[in-house]
Order: sequence, then structure tokens, then C-alpha cells
Amino acid sequence: MASVPDEQSPGRVHGYIHHKDDHLKRLRRIEGQVRGLQRMVEDEKYCIDILTQVSAVTSALQSVALGLLEEHLGHCVAEAVAAGGPEADEKVREASAAIARLVRS
Repeated sequence: MASVPDEQSPGRVHGYIHHKDDHLKRLRRIEGQVRGLQRMVEDEKYCIDILTQVSAVTSALQSVALGLLEEHLGHCVAEAVAAGGPEADEKVREASAAIARLVRS
């Protein structure tokens, strides 16, 4: 399964490509959970039950994010660091910023 190059990394395969189908399955499951949350609100379900489901969706999204981050560090950052130069510094800064965003969320 080939990756379509993007503007940020022409011709490169992203680190998550080997688990793309798994990520898509999880994201589709999360999408269904979010639709379930909408139905719960429409049906005026008990607040605590809705909050419990919000927590489950949040945890599921965090799990996807951590998996993508791990693959990014293991592939993109490791590759850039091995090559050295300014791209390595940029990839480390980029990963640090992503980690900071995850910690704040």
C-alpha cells in the first residue's frame, strides 16, 4: 500500500502507513461513538451517562494520537535524526510541539 506524497514531505512514506487500516477502523469506531453521543443528547439521556461516553471517546482519541506519535517518533523523527542537519532539528521541534499539544488537551 503506497502513500500519496504531500507538500510537507514529497515522495516520503509516513510512519503510520503500516497501520493505516487499524487507525481508520479505530477512527470509524470513534465516529460511531460520537454519533451515539448525539443521539443520547437528542434523547435527553442522563448527564452522567453522557459524560461517561464523552470520557470513553476522549480516551479513544488519545490512544489514536499516542499511536500516531509513537510511529512518528520511530519513523520520521528517527530517520531525520539519523540523516542529521536542519531537518533533524525541525522534526524534533515538530514532535515536541505535538507532544505539548497532547499534554494540554
